[in-house]
Order: sequence, then C-alpha cells, then structure tokens
Amino acid sequence: MESASNDLNIQCLCTSLDRKKLFSALEAETGADLFTKYFSKSHAATISDVPVFIERRQMKKMQDIIAAVEAVAMTHPYQQAVLAGAPAIAKYRPGALGVLMGYDFHLSPDGPKLIEVNTNAGGALINAYLSQAQRLCCATGQEAEPQSGDPAAAIMKSFLQDWRRQRKNSQPETIAIVDEDPERQFFYPELLLFRNLFERNGVRAIIVPPDKLKHRDGALWFGDKTVDMVYNRITDFYFEEAQSSALMSAYLADDVVVTPNPRAHAILANKNNLSLLSDERLLREWNIDEAHLRALAEGVPETTPVDARRQEEFWAARKKLFFKPAAGFGSKAAYRGDKITRRVWAEILENDYVAQAIVQPSVRNIVVDGAVETMKVDIRNYTYDGATILTAARLYQGQTTNMRTPGGGFSPAFSIDIDQQMGCACE
Repeated sequence: MESASNDLNIQCLCTSLDRKKLFSALEAETGADLFTKYFSKSHAATISDVPVFIERRQMKKMQDIIAAVEAVAMTHPYQQAVLAGAPAIAKYRPGALGVLMGYDFHLSPDGPKLIEVNTNAGGALINAYLSQAQRLCCATGQEAEPQSGDPAAAIMKSFLQDWRRQRKNSQPETIAIVDEDPERQFFYPELLLFRNLFERNGVRAIIVPPDKLKHRDGALWFGDKTVDMVYNRITDFYFEEAQSSALMSAYLADDVVVTPNPRAHAILANKNNLSLLSDERLLREWNIDEAHLRALAEGVPETTPVDARRQEEFWAARKKLFFKPAAGFGSKAAYRGDKITRRVWAEILENDYVAQAIVQPSVRNIVVDGAVETMKVDIRNYTYDGATILTAARLYQGQTTNMRTPGGGFSPAFSIDIDQQMGCACE
C-alpha cells in the first residue's frame, strides 16, 4: 500500500530550514563559532533544507518493529545464539543497556522495513536542533507535527538511566566522550554539543581519544581526573585494538560505566542478528509472542549470512540482494548486488558478510541550484531501551547513505495523519 505521505514528499519543494536560526542556536549553546563554517562549507551536505513527511501509522509500525526486536533480544535462546560466536568481551553483562541505538528503515510501499541496527548512532543532537529550526510554508506542511517534547532532554535522561542501571547514585561526576582522534571526526561539532549537554546538566564532560585513558587504582583516568562514565563513540566495538586497552580493562573490572558497550553491539547491532530476526520458523521455536512475530515478519527483510559454499547461489541472486559486512558501520564496504565486480565478490566471500533482500527506499524531491533533484530516504530512529527518542531522515543519492550529496543530509521527520489533505502551495 502506497504511503499517503509520498505525494507530499514529492510535491513540497519549500526550503524550510532557517539556517541562521540553527547556527545561532548551536553556537549559543556551545560558545563555539565553527558551526556556520562547518555546515555551510566543508560539510554542507550534512544537513538538508527540507523535512521529510511520514504518516503516523508508519511511525507506529516502526515502533512496533523496534519493540519486537528488543523483546526478542532479551530472550535466552536469542542471546545464546548471538553470543555463541561473539568475542568473549560481549558475554560480560555490565548493567548499562546502551544509549542512542539507531534503528534504520526504508519506507517501502507495504510498510517500513528495518535494514539495520547500529550502536554509536551519530547525529541525534544535530537532529534535535534541526527540527527546531524549521519554518514550514506549505498548507499541508503547516499541519504536520514535529516530534513532541524536548529530544535533548530525553537524550540526557537516557544517559542518566543507563548510569543508574549500573550504579546506584544519581549521576556521574565526569563523563568522557571517547572517539578516535576526536577533532578530525566527521561529527566533531556534535561531540561539542554533547559536552555542553552534559555540563549544563551538572556533569563535567571531556572529549578524549581512547589512547589517552589509563586504568589504575580501581578507576579510569584522564590525566589527573577520574572518569565515571564513557560515552563510547569508537568503532572498535569489542575494544580489540591497542588504543582501547585501558577502556577494555576498566570496563571488565566494572571501574567505569561504558555506553554503548560491546554487549549492546553483539546483542543488537551485529548484522548477522537480522538473519535470526527474519527467520519466522526459528522465532516460533523460541515461542516469541504472536504480535512480535507479525511485526518482525512484516518489517525485517530476509537476511542470510553469506556462505562461500553457496557462492554460486548468492551470485545468481545478487541483483536482488544487498551485501553488508556483519560488523560494519556507516555503509562502509556495503554493496548493491547489481554493482558488484568479481574482485569485490572475492573480498565478500573472504569476510563476514550478510546478504539482505533489497528494499527500495522512498524518495524526497528537493530543489538544488534551481533544479529538482530526487533523493533517496533512509529513516533513523534513535532509541533507548526500545523507546524512540527522536526520528530523523537522511537524504542521499547513490548506493548507500552518505553525507556528500548536495542538498542531502539529515532531515527532520514530521508526522501527518493518513486522512490529511495532500498538496503543497509553496510561497
């Protein structure tokens, strides 16, 4: 069934983002003057000038799918299955669940389809400010609703909730925002936003690379400061690299709260897990609730680990498949089957990949340099403990999501009623 919001996403060409308001708010929050330069020049394709419209029923279906995934992920047989092949560190249960999980969807004609789950889902705070800097000009668009509440406050609450799952006192004294070479990270300005968010809520915050941390005397240290909690942005998901050694030992000794953590990645974000979540027969053997079974059957595309012994079968079906590294992130080394060369195919067979049934994304028309461009749409739900804090879109052209398409980037999600009058009359 076609989504009633498709017409509005195609017809509404209004430029609705008030960039001046956005940059002023970001710079006022952080005291840093880099946002205008960052988003206007070097990273202009990080944020789009338009919102994406999503029907409320689609929002509800995405939440049902997320709830089903999280419910299955808490069951004993599922955890047994996913942890059997995971690194040993993933078997350690620290208490913290993991903040800011990212559930990514494509909105197909027959409903939203979950294409992957990520830890370290970037962009949440950027999107929180982005949604507040919109000036919708369409007749229909003005009736659409941004997400209610204060997403930045909800994000802060999720950190404190995760802290209290592992510690009994009210909040940490110091949070370290940890990433490799932070100032060179694509989302470095967002790290500044997080530091500001923590500090205005009474928590001292520092931004550090993992190799500057030391584990000694029953604590994690940065210089002469102890670190109570780590907001983990590194993509060394299981702390296997030398630079993560202090983080690993402090984590396993319960001398620091790490969120998100290796267990969260193994339980939710490894893409091999989607093969379990799309296997209805197996889920029935595990006695999964019927409502969750239905949500997963409708919402998770068939996903299969790539087995070199079946390479001829996968190669023959490749045009209908998308190949992703099981522990990948940021669309790196992910390929549409119809674009794969023999060289790439050989690399896939040598590594840990999954093959997922292709789900064509929905589209959003925008105006770039006076011409109408059609963008693909990827929907990201930022969650904590199965509840969605914020929903945003990413607009792009090409095989996978990126932040390089002119006019593309993050776009706030606005919800509309199914029976709302469609149409747009931009000023």
